[in-house]
This record gives sequence, C-alpha cells and structure tokens, in this order.
Amino acid sequence: MKRLLNAGSGSGTAQRIAPMMLEHGWEETRFDIDPNVEPDVIGSILELSGAFKPQSFNAVWTSHVLEHLYAHEAYPALRQFHQVLKLDGFALIMSPDLQSVAQFIVDHGIGAIAYHSPAGPISPLDMLYGHSRAIEKGRVHMAHRTGFTAERLGNLLLMAGFPTVSIISRNFEICALALMPETDGEAVQRSLLESGFNFQEAQA
Repeated sequence: MKRLLNAGSGSGTAQRIAPMMLEHGWEETRFDIDPNVEPDVIGSILELSGAFKPQSFNAVWTSHVLEHLYAHEAYPALRQFHQVLKLDGFALIMSPDLQSVAQFIVDHGIGAIAYHSPAGPISPLDMLYGHSRAIEKGRVHMAHRTGFTAERLGNLLLMAGFPTVSIISRNFEICALALMPETDGEAVQRSLLESGFNFQEAQA
C-alpha cells in the first residue's frame, strides 16, 4: 500500500485528491501542528524528519500551508518534504498565486470579492494575508507570513533537490508537482488527472 503524508492537514482528509487515493489504495497520514484537529501525528512541517524516517512516504500533499510560514522557512520545509519521500515519490503543493491576485487587484480593487468558498466570500486581502474572518475569531495561525508566484515556488523546489518540477495556475492558486529522481512522471500525472489536476500544460 502506498503512503501519503497530508502535511498540515487541518481537520480533514486530502479530499481534493481523494479519487486518486481511492482508486489506487493509498494510506493517508494526517500531520498537523494543531492538536485540536486531531491529526494522526502532531508536529511542525519544519521538523518532519524528527517524526518520520527518511523515505517513509510515496507522496506528500500540502494544501495552503506553506504561506503560513515565514519566508525563510519555506526552503527548509521543502527540504523536509524531500527527505521523507521515497526516491520514486512526489510532492503536490497548493498555495495562493500572488501574481494572479495582484492582477485581480489591478483590475478590480483590493476589496472586491474574487470568489465564494465554503468559508464565505474571499477577497484579495484574504488571499494575501490570511482569511480575515477566521483571524478575527482568534485563529491567528491562519495569518499568512509569506507568499508565492509560480517562479518562486518552482525555484525553491529545485533548490530543495527535486529534479523535475511542473506548475499550473488556476483560480488564484498555484499547484506544483515536484518529482523525486526515480519517479515515473507520466504515471503520476495520469493518476492525478483522475482528481482534476492536468499537468500536461504545466510550466516547467
């Protein structure tokens, strides 16, 4: 059975790649710093190597987590992902796309509603600095401390040791697919297509 690390899982499972997980029989390990979300393992993504042995996972999934780190912590976190992945594994990383957010601000203003989410309407301020209503209610860990463009995230992943990186941008999000040296990239892309991630037109 293949193992998936849901890094910064929050309260739920990796729903956005559920079709891939169900189809191919993945085992998910939920990892989060907040004990209130009842993860399988509690800890910081900056210290994965202290919680797991090297090459423990076939994949790392992290959705809207890296932007909660400080800028200087992004590279060490990606190095941690690299260390816990098997040589034929991959990392799938989601983050707000600051370039598309900036263009939306130019076109519509910083207070305009960009889209509606289950948490309510989302503005550029929410995407830049963290979900305002959640922070207002005391969930200060939701604040954003850094941000990414496709170029910045891609360069950081290459620096962290991933030899192949592909990035797609859609709906104000960056999605990066980072492959380990022995990964069958075409097979991974086919399996991710089942969950709606099409990397065939990705930026290299």
